[in-house]
Amino acid sequence: MRNFCMPILSLVMALTATTSHAGSYPDRPIRLVVGFGVGGPTDIPARFIADKLSESLGQRVFVENKPASGGIVATRDVIARPADGYTLLLCTHFESINVAAYKNPGFKLSDLAPISLIVRYYYGLAVANTVPATDIRSFIAYAKAHPGQENYGTVGFGSAQEILARQLQKLTGITMTQVPFRGGAEPVQELIAGRIQFYVAPPLAFLPHYRNKELKIIAVTSSQRLNALPNIPTLTEAGIDFVRSGWLGVCAPAGTPAPIIQTLNQDIASIVGSNDYRALIENSGSIAESSTPAGLETIMQRTVTEVAPTITEFHLQRE
Repeated sequence: MRNFCMPILSLVMALTATTSHAGSYPDRPIRLVVGFGVGGPTDIPARFIADKLSESLGQRVFVENKPASGGIVATRDVIARPADGYTLLLCTHFESINVAAYKNPGFKLSDLAPISLIVRYYYGLAVANTVPATDIRSFIAYAKAHPGQENYGTVGFGSAQEILARQLQKLTGITMTQVPFRGGAEPVQELIAGRIQFYVAPPLAFLPHYRNKELKIIAVTSSQRLNALPNIPTLTEAGIDFVRSGWLGVCAPAGTPAPIIQTLNQDIASIVGSNDYRALIENSGSIAESSTPAGLETIMQRTVTEVAPTITEFHLQRE
């Protein structure tokens, strides 16, 4: 009887400990790690989410930026922490891209526990004011007349910016020179200064500068015009069959207790559905959208499938 009861008792104690831990969550501050710089298109939604989570959870949620290697440093940091809900990652399509772009990025997607999607977005194509082009067709003509002389910004090796720029170059027959940066705010400033001539990024990255006429947006990668940029045509309108989107979410280290994941999912979904958050996101040309943990996991896996062929074609995979 003793041999029979002991395993059952151990299981009950383990379940009780997990429930107790989740029930007291959180009892100290929570880190939300962002793999890109302050003020960029990942940082701004992250800080809004962190502020509102602080209110709903009753504990401070603070953002820590670790801008390096296209988000790899941040991801490695998070998965190395205890799976207790006190370290979260502002996960992006970069995690999926890095898994495809590096033979050994130091993590697998299975090392992350998806919590919820927070943003879907399309991309804007921005050019410096020094470039004598007002639309995508005139930019293509100018770039063809100056092969290799136009610089484009990227954020880390094999980033979405690099993949999209390479795809566009192939599709349109132009040649540009890549200039890598550590964070998303840097290429925008370099674009304004005229030291790079082209940058593709979520509209949130440069929309205020566009409204201040510090740079030009010549096209968007959505299938229809964005509400925040009604005067900017899509690439499809210009006869270029190119529609691309990205996403942001919140993840935790794999093994984080399910009750904690569920608590965070519910709170994040409530924040994403709020009028204030929707106004912030949708006025910047993106879409406020939450998901189930399983839904975000599907998106992460699908992103790998979508980018892998381009990474192979352009020999972007590294050790």
